[in-house]
Amino acid sequence: MILDPNMASATDPCSFSSFSKCVTKHLNLTYHVDFDSHVIKAKVALTVEVLVDNFTSLTLDTKDLKVSKVTANGQAAKFTLGPKHSFMGTPLEITLPFDLSRGQHVIVEVTYETAPSASALQWLTPEQTAGKKHPYLFSQCQATHCRSMVPCQDTPAMKHTYYAQVSVPKELVAVMSAVRDGQEPDPQDSSRAIYRFRQPVPMPSYLIAIVVGALESREIGPRSRVWSEKEFVDKAAFEFSETETMLKTAEDLAGPYVWGQYDILVLPPSFPYGGMENPCLTFATPTLLAGDRSLSNVSKHSSQVYLSSQVCVNLCPPPVFSLQVIAHEISHSWTGNLVTNKTWEHFWLNEGHTVYLERMIGRSMESEQFRQFKAMGGWKDLQESVNTFGANNPLTNLVPNMNEVDPDDAFSSVPYEKGFALLYHLEELMGGPEVFMGFVKSYIQMFAYSSVTTEEWKKYLFTYFKNKVDILNKVDWNAWMHTPGMPPVKPQYDTTMADACIALCKRWVKTKEGDLGNFSEVDMKTLSTHQLIEFLSLLLQEDPLPLSHVKRMQEVYRLNALNNAEIRFRWLRLCVKSKWEDAVPMALKMATEQGRMKFTRPLFKEVYNFDKYREEAVRVFIAHRAAMHPVTSNLVAKDLKVDTGKST
Repeated sequence: MILDPNMASATDPCSFSSFSKCVTKHLNLTYHVDFDSHVIKAKVALTVEVLVDNFTSLTLDTKDLKVSKVTANGQAAKFTLGPKHSFMGTPLEITLPFDLSRGQHVIVEVTYETAPSASALQWLTPEQTAGKKHPYLFSQCQATHCRSMVPCQDTPAMKHTYYAQVSVPKELVAVMSAVRDGQEPDPQDSSRAIYRFRQPVPMPSYLIAIVVGALESREIGPRSRVWSEKEFVDKAAFEFSETETMLKTAEDLAGPYVWGQYDILVLPPSFPYGGMENPCLTFATPTLLAGDRSLSNVSKHSSQVYLSSQVCVNLCPPPVFSLQVIAHEISHSWTGNLVTNKTWEHFWLNEGHTVYLERMIGRSMESEQFRQFKAMGGWKDLQESVNTFGANNPLTNLVPNMNEVDPDDAFSSVPYEKGFALLYHLEELMGGPEVFMGFVKSYIQMFAYSSVTTEEWKKYLFTYFKNKVDILNKVDWNAWMHTPGMPPVKPQYDTTMADACIALCKRWVKTKEGDLGNFSEVDMKTLSTHQLIEFLSLLLQEDPLPLSHVKRMQEVYRLNALNNAEIRFRWLRLCVKSKWEDAVPMALKMATEQGRMKFTRPLFKEVYNFDKYREEAVRVFIAHRAAMHPVTSNLVAKDLKVDTGKST
């Protein structure tokens, strides 16, 4: 069922474009990627459908774009750029040279150039890549950065297909969030090549993505390849070898995969997120590639991997490190990409359902106890976000008001984990995981290819469970949706997998200094990687451990030797919290050698909160900020109270 975008709310507080008057149906992009000047010289032809009579003008979102020409059906059109907004950019007002009526279409073509500081784009020098020989470009458009590389109706309410041709230096490869449609020498320049792409499934602008670099690929399944620089491509192929199994598991749960290809691209370390669900081309952080394993010493089906000379952590087969992130991004193929939040106020519809589906995949591939264990960890992540924002902060509402709020500033685990907690609560009320997954699958089928609001979701929930309306009416919807802080109901999760972590955490918290000799490497022998991460997470929720305790922990568990990013991140935070000075340079090194915000921001904050090293945290940030992704740089600057200067 495709909803008429004119039927529901037709404004988005994060966009200048009014989609009550017209809707974009298709984009045709022509890109010339210029590594010398760090700009994309571009043309975009937007196929726009008119929704009203006497239509003479439209507004597109732009940010730092240099617009040189606009035409409508080939005729010159007048245009003006309005005043610049701090994070929303600049409205591009276009006046058509003719009137149109409801139902008619117009092709609006904009010739423009991106700015070197475009917030969607990160340009890397050869030195910043693994290969050290060629430059690299990647984009990150979510939430409102597409307008810095394409003038468009930059709102998730708008869904369109796209076609693109991209000219790049011939020694480089271009990939996009679309199906590859061939390549050829650039007829204008023999030193360049043109890559073509088509995306036949309508999708929102924030999912447009481009990467240009010295890329190689390996086949990892009948509809999947992994892409990265050659230095990582074999390791990545090994890490993501379970992709097809996960895709099939997701299809069993949610319905057919409609996007054709499902490729994974491992980005350079400055990528700010764990993953990004760009259609046909999931972006993944290289922190998923376990640094503590190599292909030469780990068999595909080994149950144990020796992480240091004395500590052995029991593991699932190798792809365990990446399973959760890729399960999450695969799930977005249905919840987020196929059914999309109409505006960023309803972001939980994307993320809460995706976490729910991701954990259902975990349940199918591992066990129900594993799902419960991950849900417990998610509740703690939610508690940490609420503590960081403050329990009365309206940004901890499940459905926040986004008027004059930059979605980047609002980003946290709240829509993910508060959203999941609501869905899990409803699952318990409605009759268990199989029953509730039936609703989720039906919701996906009902709203496929469209964008929805929380009200539309809730109305469908009541329709689907029409025989249980009396139970649904007892849910405190206002407390769940529009009240800040933790949810009104705390689920009672199965603690089987968590009990060992909780017990070990309590031992460390309660032990006096004279009894530290009671700990030994044996404590770790029965813990899986997930449990070790949970143990460290639990300790981070406690008051800082005495310095003697963390030093003893290092002595017996050798945690400094572990390169798993999730473990290392928590361990270093724990050490800095306990004011172990030796850990400060290691924490700052991890904060700067990769740019995943989940790791970088808390590590910088932890060092900043260690009074003696506050100035060092600021100094290291300033020294490295130029190499950071613009979103990461801006948010860390706010965390460390460093002047952000003009908005990038």
